[in-house]
Amino acid sequence: MLRILVPIKRVLDPQLLPRINAAKKGFEFSKNDKFSINPFDDIAVEESLLLRTKYKDLIESIQVVAIGSMENNKDILRNSIAKGVDKAILVPTKESAGDDISILNECKILEKVIEKTNSNLVLMGKQDIDKDSGIKGGILGGLLNWPLASNAAKVTPSDNGKIVVERETDNGQSTVEMSLPGIITTDLRLNVPRYVSLSKLMKAKKKPIDSLEVALSDEHTDNGKIEILQVEEAIHERKCEKVKDVDELLSKLSETISSTKAAA
Repeated sequence: MLRILVPIKRVLDPQLLPRINAAKKGFEFSKNDKFSINPFDDIAVEESLLLRTKYKDLIESIQVVAIGSMENNKDILRNSIAKGVDKAILVPTKESAGDDISILNECKILEKVIEKTNSNLVLMGKQDIDKDSGIKGGILGGLLNWPLASNAAKVTPSDNGKIVVERETDNGQSTVEMSLPGIITTDLRLNVPRYVSLSKLMKAKKKPIDSLEVALSDEHTDNGKIEILQVEEAIHERKCEKVKDVDELLSKLSETISSTKAAA
């Protein structure tokens, strides 16, 4: 039986352009900014629900977990409840948003959550769009000594108790068979997350969000963090030039191709 845990994170809505604050060496937010679930995590939530639809007898439970404050994470947790997960868990931290936690400490917290929830399959986004590191799945797999199938484009439980994962790679797709317990990170091609109706969201507000205290001892805490030296806006230069006719356009394109080849 699969006991699925899906770690989720709150990020700035991907449709919005983040604002850089060079003085604070980071992003700048306002009260009017819209936040939502990390898109890759949303895909992981959707895949867990699709697996229960297709393989109902194999799924024992589906739980989501967020790290940070209730104020910042209640919306994404309740949204997951409205979609159909069995339980939403919050791990409260000293940091208001949980954003200051190092990725290693975050994975150590998840390790404790997995132990307490007795989960045997972790479905998680391949990366967070705010930090864009893409290393969380690998670190968590290393801490747990669990196999990892990354960049999943298709997930299929097999008859022998293992899970077949079709992965997106730089050289195309590859297929691996993974033993349980294990970790799967989701890619964009895996599915399209469902929209939640207003009525389901209203019902989800009445359901509880469980709080799970996870304390890391000093010897297990990674106090070292990456030091950000400078943050600045990327410069996007667009050079436009009007041409009189198609012949001139082709001539300009030919010159550009020739100069590009010469530079290479």
